[in-house]
Amino acid sequence: MTHAPDIFMDTSAVFAGIWSSGGGSRLLLQLGQAQAVRLWIDARVRAEAEDVLRRKAPHRLSALPTLLSQSRIETLPPAPPALLRQVEALVTYPADALIVAAAWTANVDYFVTLDRQHLLENATLQSAVPFPLGTPGDCLAWYRSHYL
Repeated sequence: MTHAPDIFMDTSAVFAGIWSSGGGSRLLLQLGQAQAVRLWIDARVRAEAEDVLRRKAPHRLSALPTLLSQSRIETLPPAPPALLRQVEALVTYPADALIVAAAWTANVDYFVTLDRQHLLENATLQSAVPFPLGTPGDCLAWYRSHYL
């Protein structure tokens, strides 16, 4: 392996990794902990994950900082305004445009999401970004084919 791939996780993927002790999202967090991958989020993802946990699983809210730390997840700065405008033309949901633009700025190798409506089924976005977008399972298959 030449380098650990950079993987961006959106809110849905982070939440799934905290919610479930198994599954693809949790395995990605474990790969981050083992330093086999470098995991990235932006400040908006962290804030949204906290909000979702507060509403849907308040008993797991305290696990968020621990899992993010153990998984060595790093936080990206916001994207430049020009790139954000470019992504806003591709993504109809403004919050998703912010995180896609942040991942694009960081030149990540893969973008992980469970958001079918705004991201995974958006063929225009898929063809425009310089990285693949997929589910945690898709990302793990990509990782196995490229790095193992």
